[in-house]
Amino acid sequence: MKFLKLIIVFFSLQTINAQQIDTISYIKQFEINKVNYIGKPLSVLLNDMTKIQPKTVWFNINTDDKYNVIESHFKFSTKEKSFNRAITLSIRWREKIPFKNIEYLYKKNKFYFTEEEKDFYGEKIIQDIIVFR
Repeated sequence: MKFLKLIIVFFSLQTINAQQIDTISYIKQFEINKVNYIGKPLSVLLNDMTKIQPKTVWFNINTDDKYNVIESHFKFSTKEKSFNRAITLSIRWREKIPFKNIEYLYKKNKFYFTEEEKDFYGEKIIQDIIVFR
């Protein structure tokens, strides 16, 4: 009986791992095809992202200019799991985003990617896309 439980747990973990690999493969396609998105608003990429949408959004502040954000990290896991090698779609923006605009949203929505964030970031123009884990 213990052996049977062990086999079930093993195959369950394999299934979970396969799902994660599928997610990263899917998100990686947007980096591979970044030529279709560079110079366009994020909303174009999000509209093409039909299988999964970001769950959280984080920001990087330029150390030389702490009042502006030049890059955002869209993660496809819950906030609690975002710190442990989460699949990340990193977007570098063509124009800097004033930190005060982002600060309002992250304080209000606690880094979750809501419709409000979708509307805000959706109009921002993409300069580069990198996917990593």
